[in-house]
Amino acid sequence: MNESPLASFLLPEGYRRPPVVAVLNEARVAGEARRWATAAVSGLRERRRTPYVAGAQQRDLDPVLLVPGFLAGDLTLRLMAGALRGQGMRTYRSHILANVGCTLDAAELIEQRLEVIAAKRGSRVQLVGHSLGGMLARGIAVRRPDLVAGIVTMGSPMMAPAAHHRALTASLGGVIALSKLGVPRTMTGDCVGGPCARQSFEESRAPLPEGVEFTAIYSRRDGIVDWRACIDPEATAQVEVRTSHVGMAVDPSVISAVSEALVRHRNAREEAQSWVATA
Repeated sequence: MNESPLASFLLPEGYRRPPVVAVLNEARVAGEARRWATAAVSGLRERRRTPYVAGAQQRDLDPVLLVPGFLAGDLTLRLMAGALRGQGMRTYRSHILANVGCTLDAAELIEQRLEVIAAKRGSRVQLVGHSLGGMLARGIAVRRPDLVAGIVTMGSPMMAPAAHHRALTASLGGVIALSKLGVPRTMTGDCVGGPCARQSFEESRAPLPEGVEFTAIYSRRDGIVDWRACIDPEATAQVEVRTSHVGMAVDPSVISAVSEALVRHRNAREEAQSWVATA
């Protein structure tokens, strides 16, 4: 058996990999996608009956940048982005075609996107990240609270990044093998077992600066990561859903949880600002 490329510190005591059969839970994604389709049709009919002015009431909310998970790209969060826009929110892509590169490089790309969006909109941005995308968002929020107003993570094992299914470890090994063959913009061994991995891990567990709201969404039915690793004590809200790991990107219940979190984050900040102004 090949030795795992993952550093031991990525799997702290108290967390574990999901059992091999847990991946069967991911078959639920088909039903979750059907629920999205049903909700989308219903939402379209409702919007046709709703005046434009009433449908645009949410436009004063923070801009939202969505970050995909490992092996995934912006396309995987397209349905969620469309649903959020349908609720009047402004969403933006990360410009990640496939999240297989160095996490520090990915974080730098996202920071650049945040700078552009914040300058364009004149406000800080909220980050929504799926799996690895959530861990990237968590680390960026620590470094750049001047750009980040809040984060929502979905199935992101921040507390133990290596507490994932063995099939995912095999995929990591494949990506690392590609980097050894000279394929550009792919993870190296250092990204999961060296100083790069250590920096990303420590940033994703560091205390969040004041004024950055945080909601962590997790599912006990997650077949890819240990759901316990997704519950960050730094989160101002921890929301449980009943979906597969992959299905978090499309299930209507998760999209609703994300939307509610984004609004809650904005309201909490406005209440804090109002309290300071009247103190």
